[in-house]
Amino acid sequence: GEALEVNREVNCVIDFIQGCEDQLQKLKKQKEKGLLYGIPVSIKDHINCKGHVSSGGMVKYLGQVTEEDSVIVQVLKSQGAIPFVKTNIPQTMINYDCSNLIFGQTLNPLNHQKSPGGSSGGEGALIAAGGSILGIGSDVAGSIRLPSSFCGLCGLKPTGNRISPSACSDRTFVLAVAGVLGPMARDVDSLALCMKALLCEEMFRLDPTVPPIPFDEEVRLRGNP
Repeated sequence: GEALEVNREVNCVIDFIQGCEDQLQKLKKQKEKGLLYGIPVSIKDHINCKGHVSSGGMVKYLGQVTEEDSVIVQVLKSQGAIPFVKTNIPQTMINYDCSNLIFGQTLNPLNHQKSPGGSSGGEGALIAAGGSILGIGSDVAGSIRLPSSFCGLCGLKPTGNRISPSACSDRTFVLAVAGVLGPMARDVDSLALCMKALLCEEMFRLDPTVPPIPFDEEVRLRGNP
């Protein structure tokens, strides 16, 4: 409900993910509670969710419904999270604003005359306005860091290939710098919890190309006196 309200104000959500309610009912029956149990998570447009389109902001991809969840979405679900919306991006994603000809312009919730940043601008706007508490963006040259800065949030660009990029539709271009997926939230502790949840045996099993190095809590705490 909150996400709908926010969307009416700033136009940041492009789709609601089917099956949220069913997933929540399944989770309640599970004995093992994941680290992100019951947390609704917003997902950037180009990250594949089964039964939905990853448009990249381009009309040519609108008819291509993805047949399976990306690795990161599978891992989020295995940790008890509930991916519930997909969020807006600029066309092709190589842009520091957040607008395309399909879904239009996303506004900065702090000031509607300003951009929310890009390319994870829908995530930035939704989280900053209170429609989501945790989101997954991606970053090549600032696409998590810029919207986090513009919208007053915390965001993390992890080391390349730390989190599986498998089944994300970066098919529009090949870059010398690897794009990486990462969390966005209102505080650093949320980012740390998300990384701890993602860097788990399930991800290392689903994508053997990712180095199987778990989250190091001691290093985080040492760096935060």
